[in-house]
Amino acid sequence: MRPRPAVGVVVALLAAGAAVAAGELTAAVVRPAASPIIAVGNRFIEFTPVAVKQWAISVFGTNDKSALLTGIYLSLVLFAVLVGLLAARSPALGVAGIAVLGAIGVYCAATAPGHHSADVIPSIVAGVVGAATLAGLLWVIEPRADPVDPSGVSRRHLLQAGSVVAGFAVLGTYLGRSWQHERNLTRARNALTLPTPASPAPPLASGTDLGKGAVPFVTPNAKFYRVDTALAVPEVDPKTWTLQVHGRVDREVTLTYSQLVARPLIERWITLCCVSNEVGGDLISNARFLGARLADVLREAGIHADADQLVATSADGMTIGTPTAAVLDGRDAMLAIGMNGQPLPLNHGFPVRMIVPGLYGYVSACKWIVDLEATTFADTDAYWVARGYAAHPPIVLSSRIDTPKSTARLPVGQSIAIAGIAWDQHVGVSAVQVRIDDGAWQDARLAPVPSIDTWRQWVFPWTVPSPGAHRIAVRAVAADGTKQDEVARDSYPAGATGLHQITVTGRASG
Repeated sequence: MRPRPAVGVVVALLAAGAAVAAGELTAAVVRPAASPIIAVGNRFIEFTPVAVKQWAISVFGTNDKSALLTGIYLSLVLFAVLVGLLAARSPALGVAGIAVLGAIGVYCAATAPGHHSADVIPSIVAGVVGAATLAGLLWVIEPRADPVDPSGVSRRHLLQAGSVVAGFAVLGTYLGRSWQHERNLTRARNALTLPTPASPAPPLASGTDLGKGAVPFVTPNAKFYRVDTALAVPEVDPKTWTLQVHGRVDREVTLTYSQLVARPLIERWITLCCVSNEVGGDLISNARFLGARLADVLREAGIHADADQLVATSADGMTIGTPTAAVLDGRDAMLAIGMNGQPLPLNHGFPVRMIVPGLYGYVSACKWIVDLEATTFADTDAYWVARGYAAHPPIVLSSRIDTPKSTARLPVGQSIAIAGIAWDQHVGVSAVQVRIDDGAWQDARLAPVPSIDTWRQWVFPWTVPSPGAHRIAVRAVAADGTKQDEVARDSYPAGATGLHQITVTGRASG
């Protein structure tokens, strides 16, 4: 007898859970990026239109990966429900459905950027275990007729077998994830001691942090924004890491980690910003980076004059295209190994990432870098450029109000600090101006900065004049005299423009 549809759905959900657990356990042996869930997620990112990616970043921010994984799990549940309905009609169809799920995982693992040949193994194991579990559960319940249940399904046997499978699904997934985490390089990273830089970062002057409500000048590593396409953080052991420099060069260069850290290192304060950062957004952070000058490496390789682009490749296959001129013009472009006095965090490019001040991350800040090709923009489109983003835009001059928050209710007559940050990396900010309602632009007080490559705090004292709504706007002036573009434009394809404005409400006291 065939099980009822509800029973078929329960059986399929259990089989899907067993498949996930088997995939996670196997990925703990192969590598975390080979997890079927991660493989499917990576391919989903590849196929997602740019407009949808922009929407996800604007809505979920740095939680976009968690949102994607949640969506994948929900899709898996829906697929399992469909498989269960098919299994209620024909066990063979149900088994075939689970097999299709495994095949999807195999395809995604075999075609993901930066994939390894062994990455398909977890998806194969997941498909086999899922199909076997579904067939086994159907076999367990099918031949046992229950007088109370004319459908032929024994609730007792389903409960017994289902409990075992559910236990495996939960425990296996947990252990798989835990073992994957143990595989990571936290211990290796923590064991590293960063060398003393030959050229240390200048000390921060008194007043660099105004303490008036703007974000701190230094972003802690744990709070540094992260936007990339890596659902599973690539695991690159510094003992085996190498960087291949090739292409339009006189001689190919291969650097090991020990060779890199033995070079004269520089330490600099640098602000990084994502091109997807909307006006007033928080996809921007500032830190003290330690690394080797990238220009020196290129000159040692004998880079050709016609090589106007450097294509950096990450361990996960991501490509970042950088204008060569921006690396060779004297700015502090580097192969970074340290961040705020510590080795790079795993999710920020450990053991080595590339940083070029004055450019958005998508055209400069390759994490987990393992390859650098000297080429031309005519010959190669890197990942984001191939999806319509500008090839080499400078960062847009911008400013942001951090305090007060929009919609804040403030007592009339109260003296408050309007404060925030402004940035124009590698150009610098010379002034920040604030406008209240339809009044004139007024100069804010600026904090000192160690270089033109960082953001700059500002503060403007204001007394709430009257009850009702008040509109506050801010604009920055660059070191070269350029005023911030007031025309509102979307962040795609070259960075958002426009003024950050908030509205607060004055409330009468008493």
